[in-house]
Amino acid sequence: MRIHMIVVSLVLAISTTLSIAPVQAATEGQCQSLQSQDFSNIIDASTHVMSSRVVAAANDVPDYCQVKGYVSSSVEFEMRLPLKNWNGKFIKRGCGGFCGSVFIAACDNHVKDGYACVASDMGHTSTALDAKWAYNDIQAEIDFGYRATHVVTVAGKAITESFYDNAPSRSYFMGCSTGGRQGLVEAQRFPYDFDGIVAGAPVIDETGAGMELLWTIVANRDEDGKQVLPSSKVQMIHDAVIAKCDMNDGIEDGLIGDARDCDFEPSELQCRGRDRDNCLTAAQVETVNKMYQGPVNSDGMALYTGGVQRGSELNWIGNYISEDGGPSVYENFMADMFRYLNFMPDPGPSWQPTDFDFDYDYKRLGLMEAIYTGSNPDLRKFKANGGKMLTYQGWRDQSVVPLNIIDYYETVTKTMGGQEATEDFYRLFMIPGMNHCSGGAGAYAIDYLAYMEDWVEKGEAPDVLIGVHPNVRVDSAGTDLPLVEEQVDFSRPAFPYPAKVAYSGKGDANHAANFVRVDP
Repeated sequence: MRIHMIVVSLVLAISTTLSIAPVQAATEGQCQSLQSQDFSNIIDASTHVMSSRVVAAANDVPDYCQVKGYVSSSVEFEMRLPLKNWNGKFIKRGCGGFCGSVFIAACDNHVKDGYACVASDMGHTSTALDAKWAYNDIQAEIDFGYRATHVVTVAGKAITESFYDNAPSRSYFMGCSTGGRQGLVEAQRFPYDFDGIVAGAPVIDETGAGMELLWTIVANRDEDGKQVLPSSKVQMIHDAVIAKCDMNDGIEDGLIGDARDCDFEPSELQCRGRDRDNCLTAAQVETVNKMYQGPVNSDGMALYTGGVQRGSELNWIGNYISEDGGPSVYENFMADMFRYLNFMPDPGPSWQPTDFDFDYDYKRLGLMEAIYTGSNPDLRKFKANGGKMLTYQGWRDQSVVPLNIIDYYETVTKTMGGQEATEDFYRLFMIPGMNHCSGGAGAYAIDYLAYMEDWVEKGEAPDVLIGVHPNVRVDSAGTDLPLVEEQVDFSRPAFPYPAKVAYSGKGDANHAANFVRVDP
């Protein structure tokens, strides 16, 4: 589809950051010397550099100094420091899931832009879905909860200053999912670390988010352990949701603007008689209702801020509902979380998802949530220090249900003195049709960091974000935008919550300029 060049030009203009005069180019000798320097006396972050070497330019990434090391006792990190044209700025990247490895690939686009970039493993070695590292290991859990992000930030700034003989003029954080939680934790617990924080789809309440996923999984198993709702019926449910609610943003485009405005009820698909492929049994209706509702106890008291949203159904396949009837991805993921991470003491490998007691066990989660939580709405210190924060989430997110970030933002608004006082330093954007962190049917590709730079460095608050739906692979954080016209299917604006977006009724619906802001 043809998109007017003005959209691409607009994205390009937004992606142009404040010009900072680059420092003199660093040398290979300066890079190698980092390995022999003593960083053990960094306050609160005793650090050892294990290796430092120059990596030659490749795949459009310029020459950089690669630094590998750890902060005592076991928080490993990697840095990439451009040899030429350092922009004077520092960025820390977050990780995902249970982390467990250094998510360093995210630094490539930042190095292209001249950033000194660092990432860490959050204090342990694992896969992103494996939590055995946390088995009754309180130090590892503290590192994962809040310490690792802070100490690696402190160490990274010190190494940056040593390498360039200049301290960073600006410091940023970017992350999504667990990385989003890292960003919130930084603003709440370490409000002086960053000038700007971009936190996507944050796991604000680690144990609560896990309980919500656990509820969704258990809701789809009968007493014999068989799946109630098969994957073969999910497309039918999704089609019915879209048919009922597609027009809530003023245009029929397969996207639901705000899932809370969708009044689809699963009972509308209930079979009149025997079970068939094009309808739901009574048990399946009950399961889908439970998934939309989110966890409750036997008295009906809500234990979390809702469940999966209408419109997210296609993302249930594989994540909650396996195609072969066996364990889904999140069934194994949540089993590990509750075996090794969410309780004190940890129940261990024999624990099963069906062991969770929704009338009692939710009361036990506070012990470990005190370590992980990113839910403190008191951001006065972060704001007073000049910090800016942008959070975003997709309405089709299947991993971290969207209502939790809305609840958090509204609580922050009340705590900080109202909408105007909050928008002065913190804004939330809800993206129609976006999956977890990226992807989906909506205009999910947005260069969030460019907007944050303009806010921090130019005082230009983001009144609107322009997103595109690409037909090529893009970085989940949007740092490889803008795209050329031929790489874009359509564009859409996103406005700061609580504002919504709607089609104006005139002009090309593939063009962001033909959509308007709708205030509540």
